[in-house]
Amino acid sequence: MRKNDICILLVDDEPDIIEIIRYNLTAEGYKVATAENGLKALKAAKKHNPHLIILDVMMPEMDGIETCIQMRKDPDLADTLITFLTARGEDYSQMAGFDAGADDYITKPIKPKVLISKVKALLRRLNDDSTRRSEVITAGNLEINREEYKVTRGEDLISLPRKEFELLYLLASQPGRVFQRDEILERVWGNEVVVGGRTIDVHIRKLREKIGDESIQTIKGVGYKFVE
Repeated sequence: MRKNDICILLVDDEPDIIEIIRYNLTAEGYKVATAENGLKALKAAKKHNPHLIILDVMMPEMDGIETCIQMRKDPDLADTLITFLTARGEDYSQMAGFDAGADDYITKPIKPKVLISKVKALLRRLNDDSTRRSEVITAGNLEINREEYKVTRGEDLISLPRKEFELLYLLASQPGRVFQRDEILERVWGNEVVVGGRTIDVHIRKLREKIGDESIQTIKGVGYKFVE
């Protein structure tokens, strides 16, 4: 997919932030739409059908967390890439964002090189998805359909945000194999994305809540493995 075919929706209530990010993204060749709060973001997302949404956490009318939750309820936006902008460094903001269905986060103040790297790493997955062959794997009592981004247990559908799905698919693709943390970060988040080990822990915790504690085993000081 060419850059000038990609639309990014930028949502922030600070005009200076909007201008800085829009300038850097358009300089890279992306189309950029903007909104100044969560309510307007929902309308803009419907109108522009963006490939990626960059969403501020602290906003009037409707904050970023609630906006993300509402977007994930919309079938047309359920798989849209979403990354948060947050001035907070606390684990709470990151965990709340992932719980809401975000794929990543970017910390303010904005560093243009980091911003572009994260955007490229996220959008690279669009090309990966378009060229990936259809594949369904069965791991334990789970059926994981990568083409449809769907996980089922018997008749039950387990809803997972994209990053949780990618993490589960990676671990379940080779049951019993221990995946080291560095490998997980590179293969799920991409080597251009600057994230910490806490990011993996948050996603593992959410996966265990949805598929069961017994399915993913922690190998202390090394990484994780899927147990059938």
